[in-house]
Amino acid sequence: MGSAARRIRTILALQQSSSHHTTATTRRTSYSSSIMIMHNSILLTLLATTILLLAISNNDKFLFANAFAPPPLILATPPILGIGAVLFRPRNTKILKSDGDGDALVKAGKFFVDAFWTGKIGGADSLSSTQSSSLERQQIAEFKKRYNAKRSTAGAAASVAAKGSNRLPGNYATQSASLDSRAELVLCVDGKGECIGCAGVEVDKIKIMDGYDTTITGPIMSNLAISRKYRRKGLAEDLVKSTELIARKEWGYDTCYLYVEKRNTPAIKLYKKLGYKTIWEDDDATTLLPTKDGRVMNGKTTIVCMKKKLGGGLFGSWFGGGV
Repeated sequence: MGSAARRIRTILALQQSSSHHTTATTRRTSYSSSIMIMHNSILLTLLATTILLLAISNNDKFLFANAFAPPPLILATPPILGIGAVLFRPRNTKILKSDGDGDALVKAGKFFVDAFWTGKIGGADSLSSTQSSSLERQQIAEFKKRYNAKRSTAGAAASVAAKGSNRLPGNYATQSASLDSRAELVLCVDGKGECIGCAGVEVDKIKIMDGYDTTITGPIMSNLAISRKYRRKGLAEDLVKSTELIARKEWGYDTCYLYVEKRNTPAIKLYKKLGYKTIWEDDDATTLLPTKDGRVMNGKTTIVCMKKKLGGGLFGSWFGGGV
């Protein structure tokens, strides 16, 4: 009887020991799994951070080429963090410098009338044939005048002083002679070479609005337009960043300015997203507006001047700026 009791106790002890061993093994397995999950999470975080830093560091690695001149070099565009830019970015698009090419400026002028003047905020929803033809002639002449082929700075300043300041919207600044009058129109073209977007940048006088008619010289971004079919896909951001790169890398400026109508809230939202800050507003400005009765007339508007500090990378866009 005693022997049987001892055997029973031995069996129970072995079962208890086995149970403890299984529990310990389960705990060690669970602990190991937790460590593995944590390790993988850390690796993924480090990988994502590395990719982001590499993308930011490559923001300024652009290559330019003549627009519509085969074979074109692609202007490598910086990463855009918007959802539309990530999910719906058009394929086979290129960002190119016009370099004052006459044919490219003609195509850009025709495109601009449809993309900018048709349905302009505050104007008619559509253009009559007379309005379209008139604006097309003016816009092409304007682009050729402002973004023409390479010219000497002294000759350009003399030309501006002699011809006066009668320009279409896109350059609100005082048109006085400047030693630096460089200008460039950047184009976005599709796989067929058709213009689907543009943005200009030029060095000019900027009003400070300090009550003393003070002006400074700097680059002004203007004439940003995107084809309706390609809007909200990151192309506007690409064009703005391309003009900023020209101003900083090629011309040596650390600040970029722009003018925008206050009622153009989508544009202001975009510029703020890209790091521009308002420095003044002018409630007494005027702008051209196509009217419903087929005319093109001057109308009152409020112009907002915005400024961005260049060269600060991602954090410079968030924290840069001051007057």
